[in-house]
Amino acid sequence: MKKAILASTSTLHGEEYLAYLTAHLNNLYGKDKEVLFIPFARPGGISHDAYTNKAKEAFKKANLDLKGIHEFENPLDALKNADGIFTGGGNTFLLVSELYRYGIMETLRQVVLSGTPYMGTSAGTNITGLTMGTTNDMPIIQPKSFKTLGLVPFNINPHYLDPDTNSTHKGETRETRIKEFHHINTQPVVGLREGSWLELNGKEITLKGKLSARVFECNKEPYEIEPETTLTNLN
Repeated sequence: MKKAILASTSTLHGEEYLAYLTAHLNNLYGKDKEVLFIPFARPGGISHDAYTNKAKEAFKKANLDLKGIHEFENPLDALKNADGIFTGGGNTFLLVSELYRYGIMETLRQVVLSGTPYMGTSAGTNITGLTMGTTNDMPIIQPKSFKTLGLVPFNINPHYLDPDTNSTHKGETRETRIKEFHHINTQPVVGLREGSWLELNGKEITLKGKLSARVFECNKEPYEIEPETTLTNLN
């Protein structure tokens, strides 16, 4: 029975890290639990320890402890025994590369499918789709595969941005790039705006937050869905 929060971002403008999600952490993980943190998405500039400590401070506000997976001698055992899992944002190419390098992609998938509560933000949400092919990130490293966890039967585009009609920039919009993705790939893509998340509860997938999301299906015009819409049949 899957139980997860798949959030577009970790930090909203003017707020502290994970502030808009704190009230939902106990519903996801329970109380007085130790959550396993996967910090592998963050490239140079902040260590795994520093990133873990930042997340730990946010989890303390929900009376939850947090420990980085890099602190364990055996990451596979850490995943299998975790009360819950949180994967933070950063660079999706790096995150996926590291999950394959450590040999834990499939184990992560299996423990979440078996009921271990999971939360992802940004890159940590990107990896819950069928592939990482709709990330916004620079390809700073070549992962073994673009195939990811497949916790939902579609792809996700976190940080989705609408076209700015007043902009003079002539580069591709996010919508254009997702439509390009559909020239070669067929799975739907959900564009999650900042402050929105998908809630997984068993087979149910529901849009949460205050904003609508934009859904792209191959050979169809994109459309908007409102909060509390169920996406269970999107595949």
